[in-house]
Amino acid sequence: MAIAATAKKRPDTGAARAEISRLTTYTWIALDKRGQKMRGEMPSKNASLVKAELRRQGMNPQTVKEKAKPLFGAAGSSIKPRDISIFSRQIATMMKSGVPMVQAFEIIAGGQRNVRMKNLLTDIKTSLEGGNSLHEALAQHPVQFDELYCNLVKAGEAAGVLDTVLDTVATYKERMEAMKAKIKKAMFYPAMVLSVAVIVSLVLLIFVVPVFSKVFKDAGAAMPAFTQMIINASDFVKNDGIFILVVLVAIIVGLVMLYKRSTAFAQALDRMSLKIPIIGNILRESAIARFARTLGVTFKAGVPLVEALDAVAGATGSVVYGNAVRQMREDISVGHKLELAMRQTDLFPNMVVQMTAIGEESGALDTMLYKIAEFYEEEVNNAVDTLSTLLEPLIMVIIGILVGGMVIGLYLPIFKLAGTF
Repeated sequence: MAIAATAKKRPDTGAARAEISRLTTYTWIALDKRGQKMRGEMPSKNASLVKAELRRQGMNPQTVKEKAKPLFGAAGSSIKPRDISIFSRQIATMMKSGVPMVQAFEIIAGGQRNVRMKNLLTDIKTSLEGGNSLHEALAQHPVQFDELYCNLVKAGEAAGVLDTVLDTVATYKERMEAMKAKIKKAMFYPAMVLSVAVIVSLVLLIFVVPVFSKVFKDAGAAMPAFTQMIINASDFVKNDGIFILVVLVAIIVGLVMLYKRSTAFAQALDRMSLKIPIIGNILRESAIARFARTLGVTFKAGVPLVEALDAVAGATGSVVYGNAVRQMREDISVGHKLELAMRQTDLFPNMVVQMTAIGEESGALDTMLYKIAEFYEEEVNNAVDTLSTLLEPLIMVIIGILVGGMVIGLYLPIFKLAGTF
């Protein structure tokens, strides 16, 4: 009977989540014992319970009302990789400081402005309170916490060094996001400038060129070949521009869907990308850096090498290198060394293979992998800076050809007419 009574008192995880989801957040204003006005928020079933809790704390409630919903609904912004990176650093810092895990999640969730992120952390906290381990709670959200993340946490829990592993994971996430941000920033400026150039060119073709064309026809001016080409382009854009735009969008959407669904197409496109001058080198070095950093982190956390490679394959950011890592996993599973498996792929530079071999022989594989990652991350940074420097004059030339060429073409007949007087 005592066992049955105990079982009845223990709430199941689903009921606890339902109970939390029914709570409403209230904002309150109250006077403390000094008569000072205090403000805050409190989740509760109703306003009366909030007032009762405030009185219990020795405050005189003045105003208690339901917290206003976000402007764009309760869903809030989507959870981005940067949010997970920041969370990883926060939970690592709190665990190292000795804060209990459930309390740490409660503190971090309370400081979130993103409603979805707050709900995610609250759900994980509830799962922990229900008796699940951290890696089990994280695994319930595979979109935000991938297999690699969960495997690292699981290894940390098994070895009793969860705080150290979380700190390593946080550093790993920060470095990966920093490298992605660096590449995106380098690509953003050229993309924006080219977009503006295309928009300006379309405005000239649709609105300006037809006016000049009418003036030239009324004046009976003979059109130079270059000017006639611009006028023909203007007529084409005005008459068939929407059709061309729809076709381009359909082609882009089709290629994206084909890339996601066809492994052969994705691998072929990835191989082509790796052969593009400068950009291909950045993609190759970025994939090697991610491979080395991710494998170093997993190996240091105590994840078995074969199991680690399975998770690393999806973290390289390249279909070609991902397939190569999976092949390496197959070779290692039958007893080959990592250095030999890497050599068979013919994708890793000799320096990377040699440093890996030294790490295996000396028992410091994780240290060597970190050094490889740091070297190639620096190489990627330098290559991105070089690419940005090269792109700026190239973009100016493209803008000059697009916009300047049209302006010159429109003024050629005017110069010709002026020469006849």
